[in-house]
Amino acid sequence: MKISKIETFSLLIPDFDIAACSSAQDNIVVKISTDEGLFGFGETDTNPWATKALLDSPGTHAMGRGFNDILIGKDPTNVEGLWHEMNEKTMMTSRRGLGICAMGAIDMALWDLCGKIYNQPVWKLLGGSKKDYVTPYASLLPEGHTLEEYSTSLVKKTKKSQELGFKAAKLEICIKGPYSHNNLQIEDDSEFANMVKLCRKAVGNDMVLMADVAYAWPDWKSALKALEMIKDENLYFIETPLPIEDLEGCSKLAQSTNIRVATGEMLQTRFECFETINKGNVDVIQPDVGRVGGLTEAKRVCDFAEDKGVLVVPHCWKSAIGIAASTHLSATTLSCPYIEFLPKELAESQLRKDLVLEELPLENGKIPLPNKPGLGIKVDEEKLKKYSV
Repeated sequence: MKISKIETFSLLIPDFDIAACSSAQDNIVVKISTDEGLFGFGETDTNPWATKALLDSPGTHAMGRGFNDILIGKDPTNVEGLWHEMNEKTMMTSRRGLGICAMGAIDMALWDLCGKIYNQPVWKLLGGSKKDYVTPYASLLPEGHTLEEYSTSLVKKTKKSQELGFKAAKLEICIKGPYSHNNLQIEDDSEFANMVKLCRKAVGNDMVLMADVAYAWPDWKSALKALEMIKDENLYFIETPLPIEDLEGCSKLAQSTNIRVATGEMLQTRFECFETINKGNVDVIQPDVGRVGGLTEAKRVCDFAEDKGVLVVPHCWKSAIGIAASTHLSATTLSCPYIEFLPKELAESQLRKDLVLEELPLENGKIPLPNKPGLGIKVDEEKLKKYSV
């Protein structure tokens, strides 16, 4: 059996909001087919058009080969070998950035394909499961163009996620820093603290709550001052409080607060994750499966984190394709207590709602261990055509 075709789809919802802090409005999906009619799907979280251009581009020399040139005609079951070959032969264009994202989507699709070839769920091919189910947290991005609208929406979505059966939820409080939702900006961190307190009051103490602030604070002391305001609200973690590169500040913050510090959504390859764990002293590392380089690379991050006593909570802000990949990854390691999950019922993006016909089921706030071949999902190929741009 050989790889016969690689197809790429740049997707976009028609009513996208360029000021929104949500990358679920677009997507890049890769479909890899074999000469025997089997196929697998993968996705990644980055600019779809630029990634498609890179995926479809030819190459001209040993360090800048094209992905089609490398993969067409190869054995699709040699997934880790193909990862190494892609990494080695596209070094000049893919050492970081779009190239690693492209490799991530390809790798995800190859694992999905392999599961179908062997008639096994992906977690079995990754080494086996260490748990019977995976626990997702509801990732909640509020709506609104004012602080009052934003806060009201966040409380409403938090309560709704609890009604849907989720045992944990993450509050997307993107109202300070460079990535503020719809250009909302605050100077006083009490607004942030007030939203956390309102959500905690709405769902009580039994529900696990986390918060994502999208790189809100410029330095660790500013972050610490804000976190002191919510020290009694029992947050499971605070996500991306500081700029990505500020590993020294991250380390100081982690040592100064009782709230776990989490980061890693933008990191690429295991090496950046290893550095963040070692130098940033993070409590939670958050590789995005597609963006870090695929399941092959994400599994290496999990193994390293488990040895270091660091938690892994994968970032995932696309479709049910990525959610399925995160689920299979989580099943293989004890270091992963939660995965990110954007509920269809609370999502604005039609891509999240429509792209996958059959996704992994949520039962009593848990995802049972998948037993279908591959990632265990069915992509709606009509929607691939509908949203392609």
